[in-house]
Amino acid sequence: MKPTIPNTMMSESRRNWRLQTLVRLRWVAVAGQTATIFYVAFGLGFPMPLYPVFALIAALALGNLLLVLRYPPTQRISPSIAVTLIGFDILQLSALLFLTGGLANPFAPLICVPVIISFTALPLKYASALMALAILAVSALALTPFPLPWHPGIVLAIEPVLKLGIWIAIISMLSFAAFYAHRVSLEAQQITDALAATELVLQREQHLSQLDGLAAAAAHELGTPLATISVVAKEMAQTLSEDPAYGEDVQLLLSQSQRCRDILGRLTSLSKQDEAHMRRLPLSSLVEEVVAPHRPFINDLSISFDARSETEPVGTRNPAILYGLGNLIENAVEHAETRVSVTVRYGENLVEIIIEDDGEGYAPEILPRIGEPFVSDRNRDQMRERAGGLGLGLFIAKTLLERSGAFVRFENTGGARITVSWPRWRMETPFEAGSRPS
Repeated sequence: MKPTIPNTMMSESRRNWRLQTLVRLRWVAVAGQTATIFYVAFGLGFPMPLYPVFALIAALALGNLLLVLRYPPTQRISPSIAVTLIGFDILQLSALLFLTGGLANPFAPLICVPVIISFTALPLKYASALMALAILAVSALALTPFPLPWHPGIVLAIEPVLKLGIWIAIISMLSFAAFYAHRVSLEAQQITDALAATELVLQREQHLSQLDGLAAAAAHELGTPLATISVVAKEMAQTLSEDPAYGEDVQLLLSQSQRCRDILGRLTSLSKQDEAHMRRLPLSSLVEEVVAPHRPFINDLSISFDARSETEPVGTRNPAILYGLGNLIENAVEHAETRVSVTVRYGENLVEIIIEDDGEGYAPEILPRIGEPFVSDRNRDQMRERAGGLGLGLFIAKTLLERSGAFVRFENTGGARITVSWPRWRMETPFEAGSRPS
């Protein structure tokens, strides 16, 4: 069964910011703005409207202080609150630049920073709203009547065509950097979510493999009290076997205790067989175990062997390989018309498992991206109609198989074809430090 994760759960970590992170960034802005104003006004002696400028910086500092006093450091904020705070930052910085030369101010590109930050962590609609606000602010900076602070008695005039060039440069940088930050953040989050799903699959497989050990432990622990019950039941049967009131009940007790002993004996036997089976598993047994659960769902599911070596690979039972191959075969059965074939090839150095079906194959626009998280594996529209189809199945299968040392290739040959290949030594021994033959 393929794991599914609700979209709301997957994106929750991206939608809630830790307030302390934003507060620290704003304190950095307050310190940088204050230091710059002091250096320009008092270090260089350039005239500027100090009272409005310091009022704007004080407003940012006061707002930040209120946040620190009102909320704990671990407080998380919703996207709507984050948009409000970042929007205020954009307006505060824009007003500061408006009073100090507008687009002529060399610090004008800093207006891009809050927008880029928002595109890394906020939903797209909120980040896009902040970008629109930033574009309006940059446009307003081109119309400022306040000159750039410069040497007294000298007005540094900026030609309109140069202002236009600066405006285009800032908007271009804003758009490109925001898009790039959004794509990188989105891909990183998708990988994180998909790998989390993969870890859940591995945990599930590990829990299943532990059931055999639990069965053996239970059989061992129950054996002693059940033996005592059997001894007492036999003694009671010898004494009360002819008793008309209790004779039948005692015989029933004796037969049921014997039945319990037989069940525990089978559990112990199966556990020992499974333990041995898990330690050594021939390639043919591995493939048959993977294929068997899917035979009832398709008319023609065949396995063929192409042996190019005298000895068959025999290796350690690997839940990652079992689940990964099972997922690929399940996908083939689901999309096939009437036939799925599994071809197993092995030689002295290479092991290949080829899975083919007679379905429509992979959509051309999806084929190059097969194996990426959240990319639907066949026809995209059909997959969206199916409940829970997140495109994680092939990603998990590919990730698990590649962890085992396999190379996975997807292609269309009429239907779909998947080739999974390992170096033979990876299939015959567990991948541990020092296990590779020299």
